[in-house]
Amino acid sequence: MAVRQDKGSGAYLFSIVLVAVLGGLLFGYDTAVISGAERGLQAFFMSAGDFTYTSFLHGITSSSALLGCIIGSAISGLMAGRFGRKKSLFVAGVCFFLSAAGSYYPEFLFFPKGVASQSLWVAFNLYRVLGGIGVGMASAICPMYIAEVAPADKRGTLVSWNQFAIIFGQLVVYFVNLVILGDHIAPKMEALAEGINRIINADALAADGNWSVTTGWRLMFGSECVPAGLFSLLILLVPETPRYLAMTGQDGKALDVLTRINGRSKAEEILAEIKNTVVEKKEKLLAYGWVVIFVGIMLSVFQQFVGINAVLYYAPRIFESMGMGNPMTQTVLMGIVNISFTLVAIFTVEKLGRKPLLITGSLGMALGALGVALADAVPGVPGIIGVLSIMIYSASFMFSWGPICWVLISEIFPNTIRGAAVAIAVAFQWISNFIVSSTFVPLYTWSPAFTYGLYCAMCLLAAFFVWRMVPETKGKTLEEMSALWRSRQKAK
Repeated sequence: MAVRQDKGSGAYLFSIVLVAVLGGLLFGYDTAVISGAERGLQAFFMSAGDFTYTSFLHGITSSSALLGCIIGSAISGLMAGRFGRKKSLFVAGVCFFLSAAGSYYPEFLFFPKGVASQSLWVAFNLYRVLGGIGVGMASAICPMYIAEVAPADKRGTLVSWNQFAIIFGQLVVYFVNLVILGDHIAPKMEALAEGINRIINADALAADGNWSVTTGWRLMFGSECVPAGLFSLLILLVPETPRYLAMTGQDGKALDVLTRINGRSKAEEILAEIKNTVVEKKEKLLAYGWVVIFVGIMLSVFQQFVGINAVLYYAPRIFESMGMGNPMTQTVLMGIVNISFTLVAIFTVEKLGRKPLLITGSLGMALGALGVALADAVPGVPGIIGVLSIMIYSASFMFSWGPICWVLISEIFPNTIRGAAVAIAVAFQWISNFIVSSTFVPLYTWSPAFTYGLYCAMCLLAAFFVWRMVPETKGKTLEEMSALWRSRQKAK
């Protein structure tokens, strides 16, 4: 398709960003699929004869992908710097596909199908870790890719679409899980004093033919093969980012990509700015001071310590504990709310800026978390109050910390240290995610009021941190971030 030299192609920019945000969709799909599958999976491994599948082991199973996320995010900087953003995203897509197929059929080649055992449990978790590696890589590199191809005045909006894709992926898998489960029964569990689980609706489960235990969870994991395969193929059709091309001496290719996006004259101007900031491309990580790294890390930490993923991963169980009917239906409803409020961020981030959205969202989350805490602490409060408070809490996250944190992480670091700095920030994000997700169940079991009171406090701390430490980046080019941090470093 011929592109006018004096004007870029919005359709071309949209098409390559659309492919990149498929990585975000897979991010959401892979992390949320466990919410519908974990009960059937728990009942399946409880049938093993060679080991006792305890609540602790089920916690590992439910969060094992997060260990892969830590690994994937930690190596994302090395991968993106050595092999490029495009090739690294292809590797992530392959990890997604192999993980989905392996989680669907973990017995492949080595174990008899349908026979739970300790070795099969290990194999299943290794497949989930592999998927987590894909998630970790995509979570760091997809926003980086979008930020490096997007014009400055559209960058916040386009990177926010990646968060929309994450939430849309979660909504899709909630709906897929609901359709797969259909009229079948999801087994309910309770913990005995010694920490061993048992099925408490055993009669109904037996009448159902154990379908959710033998087949349902497999289909939920296997369904990810479709978007994973599509992403792996389509990512081969998009260009490498012009900033990576310029940093590796491929100026001609970088100019071609920039021209198709921005037009010839603007492309030459942008390429000159990029070249000015990558001359010193061997700069050390702390070349711009420790504050920029600290801000990136703390953005990631607060995004998780406000507690949102504990709600997303365990949504069906939380809604069931509130006595609100079919928990999967409530979870789908929450997904629709999340999608709607993510759109608020997409259409306001370039108008209102990053900081106002983060601060407002933090205060809204604090209000929602406080509502959940009070609903538990005060006797006789209807369950609908707790559900509405969770919706407020989740919606506030979706127009603030959900998308805006990724926008800032993708744009806040100078060009010469972006790959390594993003990898560090995102690795801390997944470490924080693992801490929150693994502590939520024991904390919630002990005291829901304390748990959400703690998250409320974290939301208030997050608002204060953004107000005091985070610079506003609206309208600034990626190259201007180098000057911003240089000036801050000299001011100290």
